[in-house]
Amino acid sequence: MKEINDIIAENLKLYRKQNGYSLEHLSYLTDVSKTMLGQIERKESIPSITTLWKIANGLKISFTELTQDNSEIIRKITMHDIQPLASDDAKYRVYPFFKFDIEKKFESYMVIIEPGGAMRGEPHGSGTIEYITVFDGTLKLKIADEQFIIKKDESIKFNANMFHNYVNEHDDSIRLNMVIHY
Repeated sequence: MKEINDIIAENLKLYRKQNGYSLEHLSYLTDVSKTMLGQIERKESIPSITTLWKIANGLKISFTELTQDNSEIIRKITMHDIQPLASDDAKYRVYPFFKFDIEKKFESYMVIIEPGGAMRGEPHGSGTIEYITVFDGTLKLKIADEQFIIKKDESIKFNANMFHNYVNEHDDSIRLNMVIHY
């Protein structure tokens, strides 16, 4: 198990570089000295909780993001790594690429709907938004009493607190990406 100062050092360096910040600029944003930031990144100093809050606020990240082990911050997944969920009639398959993340409040799926297939979406909680991008085929999306046609390379987002159905009325399979934000 990693020591907390090692985790903080790695995360500080990662988030600083992701934002393209120099130590000097981060010092300006956080009101923490450039020297102290450098010592934290080099694992020469263990920051106080007050300093950690200043850094998190300056980077505009949560305190948890700064202090949790992000060893899996980069994770490559292939379809073959995932056990798909299939409908009883095998007309659609759902591949849960990124399962629900309680901190970020989202999940991401690849969905394949075969010709003649349909997938019924139950209403989600208030404020839940679904983001759909179609990569292959043409999707008919029914949301409450409205219908939308989403073609290849098109996207739609909608409030998912009502019934919604995904339908394939064509001869080709549909492949889409679904992100649900709660």
